[in-house]
Amino acid sequence: MTGTSGFSFFGGSPATEPEPDEEGTPAAADAADPSETVSLRLPRQPQDGRSAAPAVERERPRTEARPEPGGSLFQRRPAPVAGERERPAPRPGEQRPGPRPDGRPAPGAAQRSGSPFLEQPAPRGEQRPGPRPDQRPGPRPAQRSGSPFLEQPAPRGEQRPGPRPDQRERVRVAERAADPSETMQLRLPTPPAPSAADRASDPSETMQLRVPVLFAPDPVEEEVEAAPAPKKKGGRDRYFDLLRALALGRVILYHKFGWSWLPLVFPSMGVMFALAGSLMVVSLRRPALTVIRDRLRRLLPPMWLFGALLLTLMILDGWGPNSEGHPNWWWGKLAFWVLPLSTPPYGAELSGFHGLLEPSWAENIAVPLWYLRAYLWFVLLSPLMLRALRWNPWITIFTPLAASAVINSGLFSQEGRIWETTTDFTTFAACWILGMAHREGVLRRLPQYLAPSIAPMIMMAGLWWLLSRPITDPTTVGDIETVPFAQAIWSFGYVLLLLHLSPSWEQWPPRLERWNGVVSLLNARAVSVYLWHIPAMAITVPLMDRLWDVGFLFDHAQFVLRSQWAPLLIALPLLALLVLCFGWMEDLAARRPLRLFPYPRRPRGKRRAG
Repeated sequence: MTGTSGFSFFGGSPATEPEPDEEGTPAAADAADPSETVSLRLPRQPQDGRSAAPAVERERPRTEARPEPGGSLFQRRPAPVAGERERPAPRPGEQRPGPRPDGRPAPGAAQRSGSPFLEQPAPRGEQRPGPRPDQRPGPRPAQRSGSPFLEQPAPRGEQRPGPRPDQRERVRVAERAADPSETMQLRLPTPPAPSAADRASDPSETMQLRVPVLFAPDPVEEEVEAAPAPKKKGGRDRYFDLLRALALGRVILYHKFGWSWLPLVFPSMGVMFALAGSLMVVSLRRPALTVIRDRLRRLLPPMWLFGALLLTLMILDGWGPNSEGHPNWWWGKLAFWVLPLSTPPYGAELSGFHGLLEPSWAENIAVPLWYLRAYLWFVLLSPLMLRALRWNPWITIFTPLAASAVINSGLFSQEGRIWETTTDFTTFAACWILGMAHREGVLRRLPQYLAPSIAPMIMMAGLWWLLSRPITDPTTVGDIETVPFAQAIWSFGYVLLLLHLSPSWEQWPPRLERWNGVVSLLNARAVSVYLWHIPAMAITVPLMDRLWDVGFLFDHAQFVLRSQWAPLLIALPLLALLVLCFGWMEDLAARRPLRLFPYPRRPRGKRRAG
């Protein structure tokens, strides 16, 4: 059993060298050491005039009988070597270090640790056991630790075992490469304090200290301010939802009352096409064919349901292949109810179910179909328009306005399905492309003062064109929807101003939050509301006629029956009933969960905004 003397850095308990692993090195003990280390290079100071180097007992070839306390007189112990001070006999109650008979270490023996500590000196007058002379090692290599120590000078007259000077640097490099432990390095500046330039190139040595985990200071956790959560993208723009709801309301009021000033106050068709164009750019981040297929899937099923019911009613009212005198063309035109590349056919003059409805009821109901036809063409041509917009934005934006001016100049007759489709396309294509430009950031690159300055001028140009046209129908004087080019210019300027002011609301402003339910409902059933509001108004006409037969209303509430608001008050509940019955088709087409009444639910605990 070999032992060394030294001084423990933390406390006064003795420590021993790490035991060797399977290869005969202390690497296994170091690898299992859970402590974080700080290596400190400190010179060893001799104590009591003796060297700090480990004392090694020499072989005692002679033995003599010497009584041990509590032992037998005939027990033999090695005699001291000549020239070596004899060890005194132990005092009563004193226990010398050494192995017990059962093989366990004696109390006070050095405990094995996972890190090499500096050794403690033996008590005065005590000689630690060591190897016999025939087992003395040669020059002992530098002790392996988690970091290279600076070699300490040996006391005067004593040569310390270790590697030769030419081998020390190689030993340090090898130990650094194989050491898995982490070290903390403390840089000790030498006076005078170096400057910033000298500090960067300071070659000063460092002290490294191996610190057990038990004594290591607790790590200081830096308080890091939590970064704000990223905003979710892809949500609904409440500003766009509000504009779409206003557009639907304006369409219903216009079709009911026919006020010519309503399209000037809010050009709903241009606004709806601009919103659709802006959202189309977001969809076109996917493959174009996939986007077109998805758009058609969401648009056509509600129209097919509407067309199936309308065709059935028209056929029951006497409309058929012989109504127009061209049976073959009648069957061919029915294909436009499947894919409305042109206006689907309908019966212009019918019997009205023997006078129950007006003869033109089918023509009035089919009026909204032009919007679906124009929307379909915009969807099909959106990939090309987006590519042209990215190539040259302003030429692409103003080209439809120029085409509309040419078509409406009077040089063309504008009769037939082709001209009808072309006129509608050129009237609102500028608004669609303007919505795409808004989403692409083209409008944001303009100076802030430019759009508010030129938008009113463009609108005034459209109003001038409207008022300068000759009057052909006295019932439509001042109605901008009867003059396509004036409607195109006015809608373009109005949409430009709305998109410039676009606040992009992700959440409702407090004053508008109370309208969230109605606006969300109208947006969830936009196609159904647009298709079924005319049939609801058509049903209102015979109902109002029957109310005149009610004696109480005739005697006491004739002002209600004569009011122009009475048909609207009847049409709105009918529209809600029709949307409730057929609006689920929009959920089915969009692959959403079917809901009869998609009114948003208010979260629990949240009060209505005041």
